[in-house]
Amino acid sequence: MKIFKIEIENFRLLKRFSMDLENELSLVIGKNNTGKTSILMLLEKFLNPSDRNKFHFDDFNIEYKKQIRELLELETQPLKTDYVTSGLKLKVFIAYDEHDNLSNINRVMMDLDPANNNVVLGFEYTLDYLGFVTARKAYSEHQFLEKEKLAADPNYKIKGIYEFLKQQQGDFFKLNKKSFEFDRTNKKVNELVYIDLIKEEISTKDIINFKYISAKRDVTNKDVDKTLSTQTSRIYEKTEATDERNQAVEDFKEKLSETDDHLSGIYKSMFSGIIKKVKSFGGIKVNESDIEIISTLQHRELLKGNTTVVYKHDEDNHLPEHYNGLGYMNLISMIFEIEILVHEFKREAGAIPADINLLFIEEPEAHTHPQMQYVFIKNIKKLLGDGVSRKDGIIRKLQYIISTHSSHIVADSDFNDIKYLKKQGQNGVNAISLKDLKKDYDLENKHYQFLTQYLTISRAEIFFADKAVLIEGDTERILIPTIMRKIDLEEKQLLLDAGEEDPIMPLLSQNISIIEVGAYSQIFEKFIDFLGIKSLIITDLDAVGDDDKACEVAIGTNYSNDALNYFFRSATLTELRAFVISEKCFEKSSGTWQQNQNGRLCVVFQTEEDTYHARSFEDGFIHINRNFIITNKESFNGLKNRSIFDDTKKNAYFLAANCIKKKTHFAMDIIYHSDSELKNWKIPAYIKEGLLWLKKD
Repeated sequence: MKIFKIEIENFRLLKRFSMDLENELSLVIGKNNTGKTSILMLLEKFLNPSDRNKFHFDDFNIEYKKQIRELLELETQPLKTDYVTSGLKLKVFIAYDEHDNLSNINRVMMDLDPANNNVVLGFEYTLDYLGFVTARKAYSEHQFLEKEKLAADPNYKIKGIYEFLKQQQGDFFKLNKKSFEFDRTNKKVNELVYIDLIKEEISTKDIINFKYISAKRDVTNKDVDKTLSTQTSRIYEKTEATDERNQAVEDFKEKLSETDDHLSGIYKSMFSGIIKKVKSFGGIKVNESDIEIISTLQHRELLKGNTTVVYKHDEDNHLPEHYNGLGYMNLISMIFEIEILVHEFKREAGAIPADINLLFIEEPEAHTHPQMQYVFIKNIKKLLGDGVSRKDGIIRKLQYIISTHSSHIVADSDFNDIKYLKKQGQNGVNAISLKDLKKDYDLENKHYQFLTQYLTISRAEIFFADKAVLIEGDTERILIPTIMRKIDLEEKQLLLDAGEEDPIMPLLSQNISIIEVGAYSQIFEKFIDFLGIKSLIITDLDAVGDDDKACEVAIGTNYSNDALNYFFRSATLTELRAFVISEKCFEKSSGTWQQNQNGRLCVVFQTEEDTYHARSFEDGFIHINRNFIITNKESFNGLKNRSIFDDTKKNAYFLAANCIKKKTHFAMDIIYHSDSELKNWKIPAYIKEGLLWLKKD
């Protein structure tokens, strides 16, 4: 039995949210504020309801808040037949098979068709018609009282409908639990046909058991910290509370009993003086003040206060846990906490584990360095592989969700486990399984395989970026951050001169990922569309002659750049040279990239500057910065044939082809010879206009 999908409505950013779950691990990734923690919080609020987990008005999606306001402010109250109940909702889609024990879910089954092996559980916090009428009346009274206060005090600030709902929404909304009819053929839920689980007194605790490890963990490395040591006592408690008592536990208790007898004899001598003094006060009855002090070591309490986790520094030194780094402590603490929660999933002897056991681990990378993040993600499946397994033969699978911001964890994961969250508009989030992207790629050309192999650590950061720059090679990788800084400095100075402030954040302050894709940017086009982030492709014009060999743009008849050919749909070299920046922007429509000046993708390449049209970055830079290079040519390690620069008849194309020894060294030379304000060289126009386009929201 497993959960194969969850759907959420109106909770924070999760307005209309759906996410598939894998049989074991579902790795949830995405930028900040895309709802990862909201998924965890809603599961906890619905599956483990308590006073601590109550819903608050700020849990409502912004659009839903507006709907409630409009509803309560209607001039005419709608009839009950016209009213549609709304609220915060969670649907849990469960699949079972003939091997599962159905004793817990048989009461929530809506379809006895053997072919329909699905159950949909609904958890709701809704405003029904009675709640709406009550809220409307209460709000009317609230408005009347607020007007009276304003009349009495002209400076009084009226509390509006949102303040009213923050205080009183709990009086109008109510919790519901349902089992819905599920149309297996059309994969749709019929919310009009259901079992009311609260009315029928049907608990879901034996169907789903949900637990989580929060990102806000207690681990510190202060002297007083004994987080790990405390966890060892909790592990013992969980083990001792089940029927898994082994000989070691029994030996421990027996030894404590022997110690009690021994210590009681010592206490008799140690406290004899005070015992005599107490006895001397006498009492109403004989022996009423005759006391003894005996040892009563309790195995659980003893572990709580007296067990210390140490780590082995060398053969002679065992250091306390707080001497270790936060990363190691966090990793060990998570393992301990997982052990504790797995014991809780097993439940005590006499109680059967739930059919579905769901564990959520939030941001395991906290405090850990990259190597430990690899260790965690590589071993988590092995650690949880046995699921919920008891010695009495009862076994349950364990499903687990891990949310992360770590590109290191992503790069070392099975991409089929990944669920990517991305915003839709201002108030919504969507979840996409990365394996769905596989369907969009042509598998015969192995594009998807190439993509997953290529998205290694340094490139997986694109999943968490707000914007992306896709570049061809090492030269751009080295220079783009410096060029961004130069643009930021230039823009800042222009605004200072004009007495204005820039409403847009500097490039280097934005969350921009720079990804080297070589000549394969067209292969990444589906991935760019999948991510849905604003992206800039910086590439070369790569002009060729009739013989298909590289040549100057001025005499070229075609180009050899496959990316340009793909995005510009076989435009001619002449057409490419004439395009302005607005004609280099694209939006995907009906499966193809269409030129659109408001598009979220821009493809830039060399443009004409000072009567010269460059073919590559190198000749474009040399043409507009020839004096800068000549001034520093003797110390440019990336150059050869330096004397050719003095020949004014040799153009930038010739110099790039004959004087650059190594492109990466040439790029480093540019940075090394830059002045502190980066004013002694110019940025090629095509890169500058592309980055200025990217800078905008």
